[in-house]
Amino acid sequence: MTPEQARQRITSLREQINRHNHLYYILSAPVISDYDFDQLLKELEELEKQFPEYDDPLSPTKRVGGDITKEFKQIVHRYPMLSLGNTYSFEEVEDFDRRVRKVTGDKVTYVCELKYDGVAIGLTYQKGRLISAVTRGDGTRGDDVTANIKTIRSIPLVLSGNDYPEEFEIRGEIIMPRKSFDKLNEERIDVGDEPFANPRNAASGSIKLQDSSEVARRNLDCYLYYMPGESLAFSTHYQNMEKAREWGLKIPAYLELAHSVNDIFNFIDKWDQERKNLPFDIDGVVIKVNEYAQQHDLGYTAKSPRWAIAYKFKAEKVCTQLLSVSFQVGRTGAVTPVANLQPVQLAGTVVKRATLHNADIIQGLDLMLGDWVYVEKGGEIIPKIVGVALEKREALMQPVTFPERCPECQSSLQRKEGESAHYCPNEKGCPPQIKGKLEHFISRKAMNIDSLGEGKIEMLYDNQLVNSPADLYGLKEEHILGLEKSFRNGDGKTKKLSFKSKTVENILNGLAKSKNVPFERVLFALGIRYVGETVAKKLARHFSNIENIRTATYDELVNAEEIGDKIAESILAWFSDSDNLIMIEKLWQAGLQFENNATNEPVSDLLKGKSIVVSGVFSIYTRQQIENMVEEHGAKLAGSVSKKTDFIVAGENMGPSKLQKAQELGIPIINEKEFLEKLDL
Repeated sequence: MTPEQARQRITSLREQINRHNHLYYILSAPVISDYDFDQLLKELEELEKQFPEYDDPLSPTKRVGGDITKEFKQIVHRYPMLSLGNTYSFEEVEDFDRRVRKVTGDKVTYVCELKYDGVAIGLTYQKGRLISAVTRGDGTRGDDVTANIKTIRSIPLVLSGNDYPEEFEIRGEIIMPRKSFDKLNEERIDVGDEPFANPRNAASGSIKLQDSSEVARRNLDCYLYYMPGESLAFSTHYQNMEKAREWGLKIPAYLELAHSVNDIFNFIDKWDQERKNLPFDIDGVVIKVNEYAQQHDLGYTAKSPRWAIAYKFKAEKVCTQLLSVSFQVGRTGAVTPVANLQPVQLAGTVVKRATLHNADIIQGLDLMLGDWVYVEKGGEIIPKIVGVALEKREALMQPVTFPERCPECQSSLQRKEGESAHYCPNEKGCPPQIKGKLEHFISRKAMNIDSLGEGKIEMLYDNQLVNSPADLYGLKEEHILGLEKSFRNGDGKTKKLSFKSKTVENILNGLAKSKNVPFERVLFALGIRYVGETVAKKLARHFSNIENIRTATYDELVNAEEIGDKIAESILAWFSDSDNLIMIEKLWQAGLQFENNATNEPVSDLLKGKSIVVSGVFSIYTRQQIENMVEEHGAKLAGSVSKKTDFIVAGENMGPSKLQKAQELGIPIINEKEFLEKLDL
């Protein structure tokens, strides 16, 4: 076979295989057998090996995966990925319809869709080829998971036809069908791993796996439902979705136009019943205004579009027996009661435990051991007890009582005024608190030492090798090589965890790498109460280094952005503990970052003394870049509009509440171009 003949055959095979993938995974209408399909794929694989000059990263042979991603690159969304406002009653749907018609008039059409219980994704195509797949993230930026998404066979790598835009984004939901979920959990149980709680968690965990070949094995699926942008082919959402279907994209068949609230109610009623027959999970329906011009008139709030809402189905509720109550101690010392239940099927999963939150909940339920209780899933995820079947209660049953002492270390529990939780005060000697703080320290959003997960922290603690985060950096190969532990998982099967040479190498490399983690994440990792991820960023930016935070007075702390009384008091208490200061010193000696590396010196003083708010989506620079420019040129970046605001830099879809406040106060609003002119850019 000549190179030209090979090129033609490779092209033909790719077109055939893409067509059969579309027929099988999107239309559910295969026209050839699995064997014949496999033969085509095998022939293509052989030809690509013989003629590597015709390699294509979007070839259907690449769907089996094989790429290894150690870190997922963050990508800024061109259009923010907003969430939808939720409604739970027909009255709220009627209110939504009235609000829409007040702006658009009586002539309005809605599109009703299913609300898929999965993971939001944005796919970008350029010249008909998939170039990126990005998760929602924080709505402004998400993780690039393209290598993993390419393994999902219902997502076309190359589009059909030729009338698609030069470049466009389409958004949807990555889901794990129940059949795939059940198979995956069976495999996990067989090897002694903890099963996933539900398909949504399984899908979320799958798309962030480092090995794309493992993602390919998990049989994920994807439904697409929205195209952001201006230059779309049609003036309505429904028409554009139908057009996208022609390009080979998996647009759900469950779309219906609605011309009245009664049409919407009929759609909701239908799928509230039929959802049990679907091969995947949904937790409601989505109602969108169809006309883009009307969507534009309705606009957005800071968090969600005004032209769409989600109707959430009422949580499924079952009755089962309460067998016992366990009391778990978290890293902050909070004691949480957990109900152990007679296993029962609920919303597609087997439920064995449910949260009871705190002593007040137990008292409010008047809960007795052996009671038959009603359980539902809050938000379809976390099971909770919502009531007791009093008619089934028997005589002489014992009430559930909250312990007076810590179930782990026997310290007397405390309950602070105004708080619902009980706390164990023995934070330096209570094992679950110590292990919890260590697990928080190594977590992904903190020091991100993933090689120390999967029970390894507990093993190190049990062997008296670590008692605080500083001890981790004193670990040597000879300390941990050969350590092993056997334990039984929830299904009674024995699992062995051992520190072999490769495991030890990964742990030591992970610890060394964590020394480059920036100050704001180190500060978060310390586990100071109320200092979450966002507060840690604010503190690091305001005070620049750990010494400035340590020596800050109460007044200096509350003057920092978003630092209130409770946070300031917690910080002062934490730094007044000599053990914490010793730990910081050891971590500093180990090489961790305790100051901002970036210079705080302004580029210029063009905006010195000004307070500026940035809002909306920008075309020349990203919002983050605009915000950086504000600070680089001497101004204070403010999060809300007030009398102290000098002006607002506004992009598209500026927050309506900010706009209203600015108009009320007479605050000047400038666009991106005008802002850049101020900086002579």
